[in-house]
Amino acid sequence: MWSLSFAPLVPLPLLIGLALLAALAAGAALVLAGRSAILRALALIVLTLTLADPSLVFEDREPVKDVVSVVVDRSGSNRLADRTAQTEATLADVERQLRGVPGVEPRIVDVTDMQGSGDGTRLFEALAASIADVPSERVAGAIVITDGLAHDAPPNAEALGLKAPLHILTTGRNAEIDRRIVLVDAPRFGIVGKDQVIRLRVIDKGGPGRAGLTIRRDGEIVARREVTSGQIVQVPVRIDRGGPNVVEIEAAPLDNELTLANNRAVITIEGVRDKLRVLLVSGEPHPGERTWRNLLKADANVDLVHFTILRPPEKQDGTPINELSLIAFPTRELFQVKIKEFDLIIFDRYANQSILPLLYFDNIVRYVREGGALLVAAGPEYSGSQSLARTPLGQILPALPDGSVIDEAYRARVSEPGRRHPVTRDLPGSEVEPPRWGEWLRMVGARARTGSTIMTGPGDRPLLMLSREQKGRVALFLSDHAWLWARGFRDGGPHLDLLRRLGHWLMKEPELEEEALRATARGRTIEIERQTLGDAPSSIVVTDPNGTSRTVQLEAGRPGIFSARVPTTEFGLHRISGDNLTAFASVGPENPRELMEVVSDPAKLQQLAEATGGSSRRIGQDSGSSVSVPRIVPVRSGSQFAGADWIGLRISDSGIVRGVSISPVFIGLIGLALLFGALVAGWLGETGRRFRRSPDATP
Repeated sequence: MWSLSFAPLVPLPLLIGLALLAALAAGAALVLAGRSAILRALALIVLTLTLADPSLVFEDREPVKDVVSVVVDRSGSNRLADRTAQTEATLADVERQLRGVPGVEPRIVDVTDMQGSGDGTRLFEALAASIADVPSERVAGAIVITDGLAHDAPPNAEALGLKAPLHILTTGRNAEIDRRIVLVDAPRFGIVGKDQVIRLRVIDKGGPGRAGLTIRRDGEIVARREVTSGQIVQVPVRIDRGGPNVVEIEAAPLDNELTLANNRAVITIEGVRDKLRVLLVSGEPHPGERTWRNLLKADANVDLVHFTILRPPEKQDGTPINELSLIAFPTRELFQVKIKEFDLIIFDRYANQSILPLLYFDNIVRYVREGGALLVAAGPEYSGSQSLARTPLGQILPALPDGSVIDEAYRARVSEPGRRHPVTRDLPGSEVEPPRWGEWLRMVGARARTGSTIMTGPGDRPLLMLSREQKGRVALFLSDHAWLWARGFRDGGPHLDLLRRLGHWLMKEPELEEEALRATARGRTIEIERQTLGDAPSSIVVTDPNGTSRTVQLEAGRPGIFSARVPTTEFGLHRISGDNLTAFASVGPENPRELMEVVSDPAKLQQLAEATGGSSRRIGQDSGSSVSVPRIVPVRSGSQFAGADWIGLRISDSGIVRGVSISPVFIGLIGLALLFGALVAGWLGETGRRFRRSPDATP
């Protein structure tokens, strides 16, 4: 490729000045001397050009292609309805047309909502990455096939940084219908036993204006209500347990709406206990009494009320009651008026000594069945005539005494069910046989009636039993020698682990449920854990946010623990269910932006596209999955790259220079010859003119 270049021998301002003087001199000569001064003017021009040092430049150029970035939205919202078919048809047509445009290199980029942080569709991040290695003058344009819902769109064309036309080809249809829930205010923490208020709004596009709401807590329906679309509504939810409480709010579906995924909002509220109120009643002073008190007082979250019966009614010597105790035992207030305020009631070596009327034991039974917790730590009194088993409490206790008391040294052992139970599983010291802990010296003989025996004594007799009574829980400890572990008798034992777990199980801490299903998201993998006392749980069903279900088989791990790892390609809340248990795992955001708004709209990116000289248009038809893709036209000049039925690409005709050769024009012999020839020609012309004017000239 040939071109002309200049390398002035004198400074450019001086050269321009000399050129102007030469032009003025040549003009004056032409006016005064007529045509005879043309040769002089030519000599001045040659002199000026010689000082400009012109050269002929030949470039050996290799043409390079301009780059067109084709960004394809494969996010969750662009897979709804028939948008996938529209996207594939559009991409095929764009690729076909680009193959027919010479000098263009298409780069196809697929974008999913699983990329990056997963917080929506990041179309423009992918666009910038696809042309990051290309000079801006070689970018012919960008074609984005999307539903118009991008969550990283820059505010203006300057922030976009694209010096080429941007064309948006929008899938979907006109008059789409969808309903979604928008959270206005959602609490993250709540006090157990109290209501938390969730504020939300139901937004309809093409809906009737009224929506039915269903509110679930941990998979259980707790309320239903009717609301008006567009208005902010308040939904109270009771926090019934510590730990995560998963609240789902689901709006009734519309006919022919795009998706049901955004009809549901999910909020995880961490339940926090204000105070655990425990009532401890010790039937008499004994060495183990201090162990229970120290354990409960060591926990700052426990509000302990402790009474010890110092003088039972049968021991009468005439001393007034008000002189025998610091305060009177408020039986009516504790066991009738305020009994429901306690989270746990403990009877420690308590015998039925007529202090509590039978009516109060009936109240305790009712309290347990309605959700309370009872722990009986029994001593020799449990086998006698004053045993609590002979009161109305006997109908909810898991074992009844057989009348015997075993006074011998023995090591408590974790039973086979106990190895699977979270209270005694992996209890420090239980991993060897015999257990690596100290001996106890006494236990009460009893016959198991209901529940699970998780620890045994001599002859595999029940030692620690747990049972459920309707909504409540009961534990029976058939020995009063747990304090020997606390005192370090014969190396002691894990009394803190055992008693703390026992108390937490009674108060329904989620981590100690014997039948539980848990799920945790680790990146894009869901880890499922099934806790059970059975031999093998049934298979688990995992339901993705889009409603797709799959069955997962669990593998055995530690005793009572079965687990599985499930990879996922969907962001949002996954439901895991099996054996009438439900758990939830949130991969990425609980309420992903990708599905918050799914109605396609070319106008969302129209201003940005038009600012680059491009366009934004809908290519989906109102019926069927056919598309109308505009013609792709190469454009080499101008600022507008779109028309009614076409979109343009900016063609730069760029190339890579492989070699350059330079040939000076007026330097050396050529320039000297031209200058000398111009001067001689001018002299000869002037001489000839004078000769013709002389009267002595020979004709």
